[in-house]
Amino acid sequence: MFKPLICYSPAVFACLTLAFAAAGALSAQTTTQVMVRVTSNDAKIIGSGVGGANVTIRDAVTGEVLASGTQKGGTGDTGLIMGTRERGSSVYDTEGAAGFLAEIAIDEPTWIEIEATGPLGTPQALRRASQTMLLVPGHHVLGDGIVLEMLGFTVELTGPAAEIVLPVDKTVEVGARVTMLCGCPTSPGGIWDSDRYTIVARELRAGKVMQEVTMRYAGTTSTYTALLAPMARGSVVIEVLAMDAERANFGFARARYVVGH
Repeated sequence: MFKPLICYSPAVFACLTLAFAAAGALSAQTTTQVMVRVTSNDAKIIGSGVGGANVTIRDAVTGEVLASGTQKGGTGDTGLIMGTRERGSSVYDTEGAAGFLAEIAIDEPTWIEIEATGPLGTPQALRRASQTMLLVPGHHVLGDGIVLEMLGFTVELTGPAAEIVLPVDKTVEVGARVTMLCGCPTSPGGIWDSDRYTIVARELRAGKVMQEVTMRYAGTTSTYTALLAPMARGSVVIEVLAMDAERANFGFARARYVVGH
């Protein structure tokens, strides 16, 4: 039995062609750009000077990695970042400023999770930050982009040297370097004003604080010093703790020593 032959008019055929083309466009993957900026809370962008930051973008539902890479570049414009900001103004999108530009292939609105780890050059101060958002194909997120802010200070113990045995009957000088996570310097009265911070050196034994002394500015940007009282023989941990509770920034460094022989 023969099936009837259906003939379409040119107008109907044109409509069907457009419909099929539209369906194909909806199913085709579109590359969508997303700029990510990883910053230090109350400071600037975490740039190459402190190792940058790793950025990973995943499908928030399936966990599939959609893009990954390292944020590289400068810390940005101090005046713009630390100055008074107008709503809608660009703050981080300046020449040479660090960022990670992701190229993401999606074919429908997709929930994504953006995670950053850094600063990579100071592993003792490593932080993580993340954000979840809905990404729509073809709608690029550029300019300042998605800003992931990391809380805290980078604290480096500069003295006493790790290999020495500490004296039993003498005070011990403790030195430290305290910066923002972006490497931005701290100093009394500076942009990152250490007069607002509490920086202490502590002796710990078996997790218990035996003494705590406030550290003073050592005269060189980001450096601080304190004298711990003579300590009893045995194993001790010396810790430097930097705190700015008002801005939720904290950081510490510690090392183990032997007192006496």
